Amino acid sequence: MPQDGVSMPASVISLHPLVLPVPGRGEDLKVRVSAPATGGHLPVIVFSHGFGESLDGYAPLADYWAAQGFAVVQPTHLDSRTLNVTPTDPRYPEIWRFRVQDLTRVLDDLDAIEAAVPGLAGRLDRSRVAAAGHSWGAQTTSMLLGARVLDAGGVPGEDMSDARVKAGVLLAPAGTGGADLTPFAAENFSFMHPDFAKMAAPALVVAGDKDQSALTVRGPEWSTDPYFLSPAPKSLLTLFGAEHSLGGISGHNVTETTDESPERVALIQRLTTAFLRTALDPADTAWTKESAELTYDIEPLGRVESK
Repeated sequence: MPQDGVSMPASVISLHPLVLPVPGRGEDLKVRVSAPATGGHLPVIVFSHGFGESLDGYAPLADYWAAQGFAVVQPTHLDSRTLNVTPTDPRYPEIWRFRVQDLTRVLDDLDAIEAAVPGLAGRLDRSRVAAAGHSWGAQTTSMLLGARVLDAGGVPGEDMSDARVKAGVLLAPAGTGGADLTPFAAENFSFMHPDFAKMAAPALVVAGDKDQSALTVRGPEWSTDPYFLSPAPKSLLTLFGAEHSLGGISGHNVTETTDESPERVALIQRLTTAFLRTALDPADTAWTKESAELTYDIEPLGRVESK
């Protein structure tokens, strides 16, 4: 990869579904793999989708990242609408754990994934692995970075972090639980009590200043908690006018998008790419360049702060 700016897009290969056997899950794990058609030493992004989505979503991000030199692996979690796992299913209360385990399974099976995709063998760089996620997927990702879930007594639960994950991107994440949750969220989502005190890995939090979640009694600043309540190094991209879909990152013209903005999506594409390139290779100056350019815009789409 070049050391400055974002590289020219490359041709992308994609394979889906690739099926990974997972005993005890009740469903084999299906993933989509996207990667540039050429080049070696490819950094890896494992992506966790939002509630109800699947490996078929988030093309604006996955395709862009792959064209910029990343190998992107997108698992389908058990909450996907494609699987129809209902609240009566005995696995349902633990779906949040299965989600984290899905990402870990992808990392465990990188050899099999690499071998299964034609032309990918020998091209992945296992020393440069990142995780990213949107909405519920952002909380799932945060667990790999060191966040934990508080129990009913406020005690941090199991450490599910993974040292193989060197950096992360949290897109429209949930904030703290407890009194910040609506009664519905408090009653139905026992896992929605994150503790970010140990989320030590470098991460970029992306939040919309119009993202008024129905799960919290607070305002859009709720989504910035993973930035403010975790240790450095962290960066926060606040998008002006963005709602939960952040302009349409989950797909082109999807019904969930209430704030469609190709310009906003393009900004997320560029800045997340730049952040991950620098986080995975400190000699790469892409993040410094791209984040600085945002401050020079006459009518900026957002702002960046770091600690």
